[in-house]
Amino acid sequence: MPKVLPQPGVNDFRRRGRRVATSLSEINVIPLVDVMLVLLIIFMVAAPMLQRGVEVNLPVAKRAQRMSEERMYVTVPLSYRTDHRVWINDEGVRLDVLSERMRQAMVNKDQKEVFLRGDGGVQLQDLLEVMDRLKEGGVERVGIVAQQGAR
Repeated sequence: MPKVLPQPGVNDFRRRGRRVATSLSEINVIPLVDVMLVLLIIFMVAAPMLQRGVEVNLPVAKRAQRMSEERMYVTVPLSYRTDHRVWINDEGVRLDVLSERMRQAMVNKDQKEVFLRGDGGVQLQDLLEVMDRLKEGGVERVGIVAQQGAR
């Protein structure tokens, strides 16, 4: 039922008319926006915590290929010209036994690849000698590692 309010500035003795005030049926938007922002923040914080991987029992295959193997690096240092030594990962090896060491290392590997790192002062002929020995040892692919320079 509408409320009846007295008109302002009119004495109570004389009431010519009555003013009827309707109730406001509007939504107060400010609290609604506040609640929505709080919910948005809660979901933004909680969403990364809810993402989990699906647990799957993978089937076992006898002839499956390995997805990742440890990379093998062969390093040709600047002292190669004097002592003919290269480094397989962290082990120093003379050039004359390099092909045999590579043959032993490549026996159980699926991907027969080696990454060759050479010092900047090493000549191309020296790198080619090492690459020939690697190929003799059963390496199928030789990748040359370089450092990306500033542009």
